[in-house]
Amino acid sequence: MNSLAGVIPPLGKVTALKYLCVTENFLSGSIPPSIGNVSSLHSIFLGQNKFTGLIPESLSHIPKLMELDLSVNSLSGHVPLSLYSMPSLKYLNLGSNGLVGQIPSYIGHSLPNLQFLIVQSNILAGLIPTSLGNASNLQVLDLSNNSMHGPIPSLGSLSNLRQVLLGMNQLEAHDWAFLSSLTNCTQLTKLSLEGNMLKGSIPRSAFNLSTSLKLLALGSNQISGTIPVGIRNLVNLTFLSMENNLISGSIPPTIGNLHKLFILNLSKNKLSGQIPSSIGNITQLGELSLDDNLLNGNIPSSLGLCLELLQLNLSFNSLYGFLSEELFAGPPHFLGVDLSHNNLTGVIPEDIGQLGNVVLLNVSNNLFYGGIPGVLGGCFALSSLRMEGNKLQGQIPASFHALLSIQYINLSRNDLSGNVPKLFENLAMLEKLDLSYNNFEGPIPTGGCFQNSTVVFLDGNKGLCSRSSTLALPLCDGTPDINHHVPLLLIVIPWVTIASLLLLIWFVITLWKKRVFEFPQWDNILSMFPFFAHPKRREVQTFPRNKETLKKVSYGDILKATNCFSSVHTISSTRSGSVYVGRFKYDKSLVAIKVFNLNEPGAYESYFIECEVLRSTRHRNLMRPVTLCSTLDTDNHEFKALIFKFMVNGSLERWLHCEYYSAMPERVLSLGQRICIAADVASALDYVHNQLTPPLVHCDLKPSNILLDHDMTARLGDFGSAKFLFPDLIVPKSLIEVGGTIGYMAPEYGMGCEISTGGDVYSFGVLLLEMLLGKQPTDEMFVDGLSLHKFANSMFPDRVAEILDPHMVHEEHQLCAEVRMHSYIIPLVALGLSCSMESPKDRPGMQDVCAKLCAIKEAYLESRG
Repeated sequence: MNSLAGVIPPLGKVTALKYLCVTENFLSGSIPPSIGNVSSLHSIFLGQNKFTGLIPESLSHIPKLMELDLSVNSLSGHVPLSLYSMPSLKYLNLGSNGLVGQIPSYIGHSLPNLQFLIVQSNILAGLIPTSLGNASNLQVLDLSNNSMHGPIPSLGSLSNLRQVLLGMNQLEAHDWAFLSSLTNCTQLTKLSLEGNMLKGSIPRSAFNLSTSLKLLALGSNQISGTIPVGIRNLVNLTFLSMENNLISGSIPPTIGNLHKLFILNLSKNKLSGQIPSSIGNITQLGELSLDDNLLNGNIPSSLGLCLELLQLNLSFNSLYGFLSEELFAGPPHFLGVDLSHNNLTGVIPEDIGQLGNVVLLNVSNNLFYGGIPGVLGGCFALSSLRMEGNKLQGQIPASFHALLSIQYINLSRNDLSGNVPKLFENLAMLEKLDLSYNNFEGPIPTGGCFQNSTVVFLDGNKGLCSRSSTLALPLCDGTPDINHHVPLLLIVIPWVTIASLLLLIWFVITLWKKRVFEFPQWDNILSMFPFFAHPKRREVQTFPRNKETLKKVSYGDILKATNCFSSVHTISSTRSGSVYVGRFKYDKSLVAIKVFNLNEPGAYESYFIECEVLRSTRHRNLMRPVTLCSTLDTDNHEFKALIFKFMVNGSLERWLHCEYYSAMPERVLSLGQRICIAADVASALDYVHNQLTPPLVHCDLKPSNILLDHDMTARLGDFGSAKFLFPDLIVPKSLIEVGGTIGYMAPEYGMGCEISTGGDVYSFGVLLLEMLLGKQPTDEMFVDGLSLHKFANSMFPDRVAEILDPHMVHEEHQLCAEVRMHSYIIPLVALGLSCSMESPKDRPGMQDVCAKLCAIKEAYLESRG
């Protein structure tokens, strides 16, 4: 994308152009017919612009045209029939326009080399041509979101077929023969038929489809019958949706054989019986939607084994019984839980408070008895809490103060009692609080959200009163009338003002006499006045850097911010310590709190080296603590912690290898993002190597130690193993003393060589190759002497495209592959190879590496606008 605008000029005099690539711009007007005169063209990519008008018929005059992409524009009218008669065409993408008409019946014969036919999201009508069964090279057929009707033809003769996407049309299936024919397509990975007019029962033979099938979407049809037990054969399915149909019967226990499922959606059907406990065998399940059915029985506790579950919706069924504690005993990954409109009984299990990342919790309209568990306060990331319309009793627990991100609380229509807690005043993100129709009594708080009558609802609590007139409640007995105190204030305020001025004058004179030029700490100012003295408490040891003053944080503050170091708040744990996420009561921003395990060897050294880095450095790409805490805990044991700004996008490792963490492959980095991140890390290393005296070596550079801020700016962190290169630095006697991680550690360290900046350069080279190839240096493929460096070098430069991270390649548009390869990817791989050379003398310095990366970054950003 170059932010190009305007129209494409005539190209009549261009004679040697092979690739025309202007995707993702703002070009408008009509596509000039003169493009058809450029007979040398092989590829035309005009997608994602603002072109209007008709597709020029002259495009079919280009004799060797293999790729044509006009997608995501505002083209209209009919597709010229001559475009369907170009034997050289392999890739045709006309999707997301306003095209009308029909696909000609002879297309399977006239486009014998066609591999990709993508015309989704248009207004095409008519039948799907049966001749497509003769397009033997066809790999992707996408006709979704049109007005196609009639039966789906047999496609079983297409042995190369990988994707069939026919959803959101008006297609029918009289005998489902087309589905049975697809069992011959052994490479089929995606089959999408949702939003059509498919009726009747799915034949058992349909579940003999290729075991390579990963996506099966049959939702929003009129499918009836039952789910066959043969569904167990589709062992590689990751996505199965059959929602909004007329499917009846029970969920077969064999569904537990689909161990790779991430999304299972059977909602809005007529399913009955119990939820099979075998679903707990699908341990990678991320979303389970069974709402709007006729299911009954208990919720199986085996669902607690689905440790990756993000969304759970069992609402609008006839489920009954108690909620099992095992159901919520797993890691706190939930984003949404909806158990509403069932017949569940008993108390809400305390383990539900472990749902640290829940953004929606809805258990309304059931029959829960008992109070709200205090452990709910552990849900620090909870943004919406709905428990209205139950029979909850007791008081609101004090642990609600830990709901730091809460925006919406609805506890209305229960039997809650006691006072309205003042803790609601401190929930800075709270936008709506509904406590109406309970049995609360006494005065309500006056601060925070209670100052705005439009966000607090307290109707139906007869015992409540107010000390102010902000909310429409009766005034509490004994509420002071501020008017009675006005005369007293008129007397006191002048004397207090005069006394304050005299004290200030005396204070300035004292400082002048002592020649104190730096402004002292506020605590020191107060200590000069005995009447302001307060009992000394355990506070942070802070130290200035460049005349900065760090915030003071006590052990108690950290204890409250982490909910007593709850596992819900834990980001990561290692032998040397743990990192927690939390928020201090005086600050709205989330922080990461690194607590050192001082019982482990080397923990003290790690703490002090990070403090020294804090004192000595300042760079936009370095993680620097905002403050620290060095004190005693409640058992008088030494306690040391560093507090950092929370990096909302996590570590680079979680982006490069997301399949190990969230099973959500859509969370990937584009080539441009990888270039920018690599340049950020190189800049940080250049700074610590060449701009500090003495130089600083990180010693443990790897993706998990690179954090990404909200704008994807990379920051190098975890300097616990770092070493300043003092002249008298002792050569480490073992790899343990060096620190570092296998795979990223420079090979010379294993031979007893001294620590040097070249070791960081080696680690950076490995990191850069990992970012491009998507493979860790410890991948199981690297055996018998093969390493990431040797693997990349063996394919360099001619076959580099074969080994790139497939997510990065797919995310970038294939149209400019040649330019992208030679201008950016090959230079990046070459740089990674030079940095990861076995001999330190063969590696460049970080100053040169940083300069090359910055040049690549600037060229890339300039080309993308």
